[in-house]
Amino acid sequence: MGVVVRNLQKVVPIRRARLRRDVDTLRHILGIQKFDLGIVCVDNQRIQHINHVYRKKNVPTDVLSFPFHEDLRPGKVPCPLHRDELNLGDIFLGVEFVMQQCQEEKMDLHGALTVVTAHGICHLLGYRHETEEEWTEMLQRENYILSEYSRLTGRHLLPLMKKCSQDT
Repeated sequence: MGVVVRNLQKVVPIRRARLRRDVDTLRHILGIQKFDLGIVCVDNQRIQHINHVYRKKNVPTDVLSFPFHEDLRPGKVPCPLHRDELNLGDIFLGVEFVMQQCQEEKMDLHGALTVVTAHGICHLLGYRHETEEEWTEMLQRENYILSEYSRLTGRHLLPLMKKCSQDT
């Protein structure tokens, strides 16, 4: 199956083929090509609802991750016993929220979607940012992923994480 990209919103035009290619590049960098991954693009209303239901935060956000494998140590790749366990999980991209951030910061939408997807994949691989130490570890991993991505593609992307925060 690989990467499945679903666009469940109509607010922001999305180039799914480009996003899928970018996600495949990220999977290559992390050595997780054999794992399936779902990317779901949603609007502010839907991401806010999901954020409220699962995180008790009634606000839209840029990305929410739902790992298939629970309690992974940060950076450890799952060791599935069966073919049906070759799944990392699902990432919901709040593309309307990301677009609004891009307009404020004068950033490229598709680059920002790649960055928040990398952030989401880090969450699927056990990274968190609830403490300063976890934030530092996750930011280092994101910096590595995006520097490798930049080296491979010639596009220069940086993490969006600015400070230690439990909100994202």
